[in-house]
Amino acid sequence: ASSIAADARLGDGVSIGAFVSIGSGVSVGPRTVVHPGVHIGPGATIGADCVIHSHVAVRERVVIGDRVVLQNAAVIGSDGFAFARRPDGTHQKIPQVGDVVIEDDVEIGANTTVDCGTIRSTRIGRGSKIDNLVMIGHNVEIGEDCLLCGQVGIAGSVKVGNNVVLGGKTGVSDNIFIGDNV
Repeated sequence: ASSIAADARLGDGVSIGAFVSIGSGVSVGPRTVVHPGVHIGPGATIGADCVIHSHVAVRERVVIGDRVVLQNAAVIGSDGFAFARRPDGTHQKIPQVGDVVIEDDVEIGANTTVDCGTIRSTRIGRGSKIDNLVMIGHNVEIGEDCLLCGQVGIAGSVKVGNNVVLGGKTGVSDNIFIGDNV
């Protein structure tokens, strides 16, 4: 059986599979299909006509537009990898309190991860298509109509322009700007 919070709002024609967990304050738009085993965290918003395949995790406060496809086992809104070194050499986790915004007509491949922002949004622009096994770090901004192929890794705070194509196994260091049409 699925677990749906009493205050979750489901639009007309939403389809919910078995063993789905939907948290408090979630909104799911009309005609969206949520396949079995999906987790949608508290306060997440999902638009109309989306398809969320099995075992996807949509974490708290994530905002997803219309006609978005999330392939199997994608994780949207996990904590970014942010640690500060203490004087004794151990690592202190830096809280990640930002969110993720995925604009309309985006597709995200299987086993891809999109980290939430540290204090602002991680954003995937309208129409972008992201392949399987891609990692997008915290505070990253991906422009519109980009293509990111398998095993691309983008470190934190990178800004990618519009119509950018990153081929398989491309790695992008943190705090880099990539212009349009690259």
